[in-house]
Amino acid sequence: MNRVPVVSKEGKPLMPTKPSRSRRWVKEGKAVGRWSDLGVYYVQLTEPPSAEEVQPIAVGVDPGKSYSGIGVQSAKCTLLQLHLILPFGRVKKRMETRAMLRRSRRGRRINRNVPFKQRNHRQCRFDNRKQCKLPPSIKASRQLELRAVKELATIFPVAAIGYERVKADIDQTKRKRAKSGKGFSPVMTGQNWAISQMEKIAPVYVRHGWQKDGNGTSQLRTQLGLEKDKVNKSIAKPETHAVDGVTLACGYFIKYVPFAGSSSHGYTHKGSVAVTSSPFKVITRPGVVKRGKEYGFFRRQLHFEVPGKSGVRKRKGGTITPFGLRIGDLVRAEKAGKSYIGYVSGFTDTKKAQKVSVCGYTWKRIGQFTPSKVELIRRSNGLCVA
Repeated sequence: MNRVPVVSKEGKPLMPTKPSRSRRWVKEGKAVGRWSDLGVYYVQLTEPPSAEEVQPIAVGVDPGKSYSGIGVQSAKCTLLQLHLILPFGRVKKRMETRAMLRRSRRGRRINRNVPFKQRNHRQCRFDNRKQCKLPPSIKASRQLELRAVKELATIFPVAAIGYERVKADIDQTKRKRAKSGKGFSPVMTGQNWAISQMEKIAPVYVRHGWQKDGNGTSQLRTQLGLEKDKVNKSIAKPETHAVDGVTLACGYFIKYVPFAGSSSHGYTHKGSVAVTSSPFKVITRPGVVKRGKEYGFFRRQLHFEVPGKSGVRKRKGGTITPFGLRIGDLVRAEKAGKSYIGYVSGFTDTKKAQKVSVCGYTWKRIGQFTPSKVELIRRSNGLCVA
């Protein structure tokens, strides 16, 4: 049961409508079709709407370390499911590489022919790291989830956001700090920051996956009759992570409340919600890590592992091409009578040939194309959508 998001002429989100009605509006000139940064088609009205009353729509976010799931749900149908490929591993690897290059540059700067006390060492840092900053790898993952929720709030009238709080247990034989009963994981580090940011968009209600009182994600998923694939969570399909996002969104319409009757009492789920089929999107940032190898682009890399003997730095990376295209632009390319849609990932500009590299959402190259046969569809917005 697909639904098309609708926004008013001023950009206010309204209730989604049927695809047939949206096509009729566009044909009659009452609306224009547009695409969001998440690759979701919606219509914007060109006339004042007949009514602006909306029904509550909830967004569920299931955060993870490498993958996250997001679901958009109303009381009558499921509107959208998202599978996010997080940049945690990629950012962590780049930060380690940056630290290694800095150490090597500092080591080359030291003159080892002079006594140790006279060498050009950097000054001690002392204890100047007192700010409560998030690690870059964790913050990048939470920012991608926040970006997706913000984009959804521009086309859907979001009434609430369901967020799963993660709790990790640590083996007490490995860490003495675990005796206090406090767990730690990369996901737990940034979840409080993510919740505080999402509260600026809509009220946030928190659920726990490990709860056994009926309000947990697992119990609610069983109540709804949904199945989750726990064998290989890296597969981009609704049953791996998006199903938990839908479950968390359904938690806004279903409550686990006590009841008392003449002959029995206890707890039961109260409320009604319909989980239906919906569009499924895979969202990631340009460039991913696959099988330990990084497929991505360098915005700018000024320093190499080994400096050149000539002292002239070679070009390494960049986002601008000589053909009017930018890295990450969505394009339509043609070769041998076949048309391909992908993202610009690089270029070759030599005397022998001029080529534009086009990749899919996994940043695996589709092929190299002649610049005259590459047509721009949309400028880069920092997201790759399947």
